[in-house]
Amino acid sequence: MAKQKLELTWIGKSKKENIEPRILIEDKEKSYGDSNTDNMLIHGDNLLALKALEDKFTNRIKCIYIDPPYNTGAAFEQYDDNIEHSIWINLMKARLEILRNLLNEKGTIFIQIDNTEYAYLKVLCDEIFGRQNFLTTINCKVKSYGGLTSNEAMFFDVSEYILVYAKCASKVTYKNYYIPIELIDKNSKTVANYNQTITDIQFDKKQFIGEIKGIKYYRIPKGNFKIEKLNLSKMKPIDFYENRDKIFRLTALSGGLGKKLKESTSDFMNKEDLFIYEYVPTRGRDEGKQVQHLLYKGARITYLNNYIEIDESNKTIMKTEGVTNMISNDWWQGIAAEGGVTMNNGKKPEKLLQLLLNITTEKGDWVLDSFLGSGTTCAVAHKMQRKWIGVELGEQCYTHCKKRLDGVIEGEQSGISKNVSWNGGGGYKFYELAPSLLVKDKFNNWVISEKYNGELLSQAICKQERFTYCPDKEYYWKQGKSSENDYIYITTNYVSIEYLQTIEKEMKEDESLLICCKSHQEGCDNKFNNITIKKIPQAILNNCEYGRDDYSLNVKEVLEVDDEDE
Repeated sequence: MAKQKLELTWIGKSKKENIEPRILIEDKEKSYGDSNTDNMLIHGDNLLALKALEDKFTNRIKCIYIDPPYNTGAAFEQYDDNIEHSIWINLMKARLEILRNLLNEKGTIFIQIDNTEYAYLKVLCDEIFGRQNFLTTINCKVKSYGGLTSNEAMFFDVSEYILVYAKCASKVTYKNYYIPIELIDKNSKTVANYNQTITDIQFDKKQFIGEIKGIKYYRIPKGNFKIEKLNLSKMKPIDFYENRDKIFRLTALSGGLGKKLKESTSDFMNKEDLFIYEYVPTRGRDEGKQVQHLLYKGARITYLNNYIEIDESNKTIMKTEGVTNMISNDWWQGIAAEGGVTMNNGKKPEKLLQLLLNITTEKGDWVLDSFLGSGTTCAVAHKMQRKWIGVELGEQCYTHCKKRLDGVIEGEQSGISKNVSWNGGGGYKFYELAPSLLVKDKFNNWVISEKYNGELLSQAICKQERFTYCPDKEYYWKQGKSSENDYIYITTNYVSIEYLQTIEKEMKEDESLLICCKSHQEGCDNKFNNITIKKIPQAILNNCEYGRDDYSLNVKEVLEVDDEDE
C-alpha cells in the first residue's frame, strides 16, 4: 500500500518551472559606496534572481524576510496584486522552494501575509519546509479601528501575520530579546510583585539531593539565607537600581520545564528551605551552558535584574518584556517618511525588521529579501551591519530601493538610525539579470544571443554546467572547475583534432576537461578519454526554459496545464 500524506492540491501544482540559471551583471554606474562590499541589489524577476543566486548562496543565508503581494484584489501602484488563488500559490511555491535551498541550516525565514491567503500559505510552507520546522505565527497589529469601512465589517481587520519557519528547527539559533516598557519606581505596576529581597545566601551550605531527568537539585536549609519584605512606598528609583540583583518575585512553575520541576521536586520540596536546580539548556541564549536557578515555596525566584534595561547615566532601570508572537506596538503609524521613499501599501516599519534581525542574526550574517518593496529589509540590515541581498522588479528598484539604500549609505537619520547610532558608510553592488542565453532566430531555431560576448558566454555556460567560473592565468582552457581536477573550456572557435592535441599535451594525467564549442571536426568526440566535447547550443537546449523573463504567471497558462492533466 502506497504511503499516504496530507497535502494541499491546486490547479497547476504538477507543472514544474524549469528555470534558466542566469548570470548577474554588475552595473557599476548604479553600484554605490564602498566598492569592496558584498551587499547586492538585484533588478529583475525574483524567481530568475533566486535561481541565479542558488549556486553561490545555497545554505548560506541566515535570515530571510519576504513580504509578497497579498492577493487581496486591491490594485497597488507598484504591484498587480489581483491574482487568481491557484496562480498565487504557484508563484509562491516556486520561490519558496529556492528560498529553502538558500537558507542556512541554523537560519529562519519570515513570511508576512494577510488573512486572504494565510491558511493556504501555512499548509504550503508545511509541505516545503516540513511541519516540524514551523516555529510560530506572529500576529501584528498594523492599523487601528476607524475609517470609512470600519462599520461595514463584523470584525474590523487590523492584523497581518508573519509565518516563521526554520530550515531545521533542532539546529536554528536565536537570541532572547527584551523590549523596555516601563520605568521602575514605587508607582510602576511591576514592583507590586517584586516586593522582596534575598541576601546572604550561603552557597557553601548547599546539600546535594540528586539528579532527576537531567536536572541536579540542591537544598540550602532555612537559616542560611535572608529574605525581607520591601517597604515600597519609601523607595526611590535609585533604590531599585542599586538593589536590582537582590529584589525578586516568585514565579509559578509553568511550561515543559515547570512541569518537569514540579514532578521532580514534589517528594522533597520543603517550603521553608531554599532549593537550587542546575541544567544545560539545549536552545536559547544559554544553549550549551550550565545555568542555575533558585526555588522557594514551590515557585521560582525571578530577580528584577533579569528583566530590565539599565540607564547608568541616570541611575535608573527600565522593566523589559520578552518578545511574544503578538506585536501590538504602534510601529506602523507615521512611517510614511522612513527612508525618504513613499509607498501607499505594504511598507514595513524599520523597528519590525530590527526586532527580527536582533533575534535571529549577528553582525556579518547574510540577510535576504526577494520582495524588497520599498527597501526596508536591506536598509535595516545595512544599519545593523549585516550583509544583505535585495531583489526587486521594475522601476521600483530604482525609484524606491536604490534611492533608499543610497540614503542609508549617506547617513539618513529616519527609522532606527538614532537607535543604532547609524552615521552612514558601506556600500552595495547593483546587478541586472543577464538576458536569456538562447534566443530564436528568423528561422525559429535556437541560437546563442548576440548580447553575449566571449566572457559572458563562458560565465553563462559554466553556470549551466555547474562549474565555477574562475579563469586560470596560465592555461587559457581552464576557464572554470567543478572539482580540483575537472575543468571546462568554452569557445566559439572551430575545434579541430590538432587543436585538441595541443590542449591534451598540457593536461596532467589526473585532469579532465569539458569543451563546449559551436562546431568541431569529426572524430574529436572520442579522441581522448579525458576530454569530453559538447556542441552548443544543441547540448544545452533541454537544460532549462530559455527566452522567458517574467515568471509572475497568468491564469490562462495554468488552466491550459490543468486541461492537459485531464
